[in-house]
Amino acid sequence: MNLPIVIIGSGFASYQLIKTIRRTNSDCPIHVFTNDSGDDYNKPDLSHVFSKQQSPEEVVTLSGGDFAEQYNVILHRHTLVESINPEQQTITANGEQYTYDKLVLATGSHTFVPPFHGDGCEDILTLNSLKEFSAIQQKILDAKNILVIGGGLIGTELAMDLANAGKMVTLVEPNSHLLANMMPDFISLPLENACKEKGVTVNLSDCVQAVNKQEQGYRVTTSNCHSYYVDCVISAAGLKPNTQLATEANLMVNRGIVVDSNLQTSANNIYALGDCAEIEGKVMAYLQPILLSANALAKTLLGTDTALALPNMMVKVKTPNYPVQLAGNTSTDIERWSVDIDTQGVCAKAYDVNNQLTGFVVTNERVKNAFTLFRELNTTN
Repeated sequence: MNLPIVIIGSGFASYQLIKTIRRTNSDCPIHVFTNDSGDDYNKPDLSHVFSKQQSPEEVVTLSGGDFAEQYNVILHRHTLVESINPEQQTITANGEQYTYDKLVLATGSHTFVPPFHGDGCEDILTLNSLKEFSAIQQKILDAKNILVIGGGLIGTELAMDLANAGKMVTLVEPNSHLLANMMPDFISLPLENACKEKGVTVNLSDCVQAVNKQEQGYRVTTSNCHSYYVDCVISAAGLKPNTQLATEANLMVNRGIVVDSNLQTSANNIYALGDCAEIEGKVMAYLQPILLSANALAKTLLGTDTALALPNMMVKVKTPNYPVQLAGNTSTDIERWSVDIDTQGVCAKAYDVNNQLTGFVVTNERVKNAFTLFRELNTTN
């Protein structure tokens, strides 16, 4: 009997890999180990569940059981993988040992919750999975005032969604502008204004210091001496790859699980992809690099070593009141910007020292120009 491909994790990366494998091979044995129900869903949809008044069941596109049947996999649901033995090519899960031919770590990431003072810290909510959505949904529905920690991509999307759902929202961000790791301040300012127009209180250059329980709700205090009385607090302060299994198996781990161009880790026959993988020094928690990684890794697992090639990629900020799209390099080593701002939005182009287009950002109605600029970017790079 052929040994199986074993995949740890049942998120987007894992299931995209399985779907890709099954397009060309319907028979190779695949085992999936997951500590949840293994339901298939589109994780970016979590950014809009409150304004759309969706339940966890409505987010699911295919139940775990139906997915396993449709894609001919053995799904080990609610199963905790305790350890990996790279030398013996085994994993231990719920006390039982399983042997693999190839092992794929698709363990994902978890939301970083900074260390705060106060007795309310243990009640800080996170929203990074269907399981977490199920756990916090009723608390969010019952809340009137919500504080979101972090004005990056996830925090900004979530704050606007909660505001569109009728909540009073406060967004606290330590940087001087929203999406600081993605774009300069002059581009994010209109997005900040759009958030404020929806009623979001945007508090920049400030950090949460303490979360303390009150008779009703919580008191949140910041480094700039602001105090907010809210019904719940959500952390969107960034994602940290889940690397514990890899670390304990003595795999090379840096920011994420370090992989080579074939997505192989430092151990033979063990691979990683998705939010947990570090590729060329970067952890890329976006859909397009995960899709490309799944396509390349599927070929490698089926016998054709395939290196991952990452082109310029488009990122969409899902803020319906002020849509933003960007691609290429828009945050570091920019020699100059060419910026056109009018009532339709912003079109900003980034150039390097050789006067080559290296990235762009378009907003609001100007997003219709995104694909033209994207073609230009790919032509010049």
